Amino acid sequence: MRHSESTNDKELEDIKGKELQRMLDKIKKEGGKRLGVRIVVPTVDESGLNSQLAEHFGRAPYFAVVDLDENGEVSSVRTSPNIGEHAGGVGQAHDNVLELKPNAIIVYGMGPRGLQGFQGRGVAVLKANANTVRGVIAAYKDDKLQELTEGCHEAHHK
Repeated sequence: MRHSESTNDKELEDIKGKELQRMLDKIKKEGGKRLGVRIVVPTVDESGLNSQLAEHFGRAPYFAVVDLDENGEVSSVRTSPNIGEHAGGVGQAHDNVLELKPNAIIVYGMGPRGLQGFQGRGVAVLKANANTVRGVIAAYKDDKLQELTEGCHEAHHK
């Protein structure tokens, strides 16, 4: 039985990997034409590509919004404050970020509700592997990021 379970786990991971790749390919191409991509990254400051990543999505003070052109080059970077309830504002951070129309989110972690919210809207959620926006964007462009598949269990909502 154990062998069967590990085989099923492997098959499930393969399916998830293929689905993530399909989503990323869809982001990059439409009708044979490569399109730009908008990536949102939670940050602790407003330093653009040099910003340090925030530890947890919903509690990040800011979000870096990075647009990549059809060639995968950074075409613009701006910072948007977190207006969600965890930052003293209203609403859930993931709902507010969806208004920015991202194709992908790059994070260290986020709660299950946020993860499901993005996945349900077809937004790729990728696990950060660097500590600056510049670092995670470079990793994204080199296809070195993995899908975030599970929300943080430490995320407690009142």
